[in-house]
Amino acid sequence: MPTLLFIAYRHVENRVLAAVLAAGFQITLAQARIFQRIGPQGTRLTELAEQAQVTKQTASALVDQLQAAGYVERRPDPTDARARLVCISPAGADAWAVAEAELQRVHQEWVAHLGPRAWADLHRSLLALREITDPYA
Repeated sequence: MPTLLFIAYRHVENRVLAAVLAAGFQITLAQARIFQRIGPQGTRLTELAEQAQVTKQTASALVDQLQAAGYVERRPDPTDARARLVCISPAGADAWAVAEAELQRVHQEWVAHLGPRAWADLHRSLLALREITDPYA
C-alpha cells in the first residue's frame, strides 16, 4: 500500500511541476516541495523545514532561491517580533494558480477513472488515516 500511495503522489507531483514549468515558471522539485507547504498567511522557516522533512539550513537555502526568483517574500511575524514568515508573493500566487488548475485536472481524471463513489470512499478513508498520522492536520 505505501508504494501505491507513493506512486500516486509522485504522479501528481510530476504533473503539477510539468504544468508549472510549461507555464514559464522556473522552479525545481526541491523548491516546490517547500513552496507547497507555505500557508495562506505565511509559514515560519522552521515549520517549513519540519513539514518538508529537511534541515533548517536546506529549507533556508531553498527559500532563498524562491525569494531570488520572486516567488516568496519574508515578512515580520505579527505574533512574534523576532520571527519572520515566508509568504507567497504575487508571482508565486500566479504559479500556485497553475499548480491548482493542474491538480483539479488530475482530480477530475481520477474521479472519472474510479467513479464518483469509489473516489469519495478513497478520499474519506485517506482523510481518516491523516487524522492518526499527520501532525499538521
